[in-house]
Amino acid sequence: MVEVVKMQNIISQWILWQFFEVPKELLKAWKNFLLFNLNYFSVPLLLKTLFSPWRRYKVSTGKGLDLGRFFEAVFSNLIFRLLGAIMRGFMIILGLLTEIFIILAGITIFFGWLLLPVLLVWGFIFGIQILI
Repeated sequence: MVEVVKMQNIISQWILWQFFEVPKELLKAWKNFLLFNLNYFSVPLLLKTLFSPWRRYKVSTGKGLDLGRFFEAVFSNLIFRLLGAIMRGFMIILGLLTEIFIILAGITIFFGWLLLPVLLVWGFIFGIQILI
């Protein structure tokens, strides 16, 4: 590659860099951000454990057949599972909203990078028109 680069002129090197090399790296970085976000918010794990008890709290029914204790344990465990689902649901929604933000930011940055040369030429022409 080094020998090929030496034989190309600076304009063709810039076009290769601007429109092929950097966009490829931007897409890799964008993919890494998306994967990091899913891992940071643990979205797949939270979906798997959506109805698990909150912080693994669990009330035991104890030994013997005590109907009051049994219904208390069932109701408490139901509350812990509901609380776990609410908290995990909140974190899943927050993670997915962040994922959407990263997607939109990535699209903006990617196409913004591709439009930079056009904006440079437009700015140069606009600046000359202001001076004249």
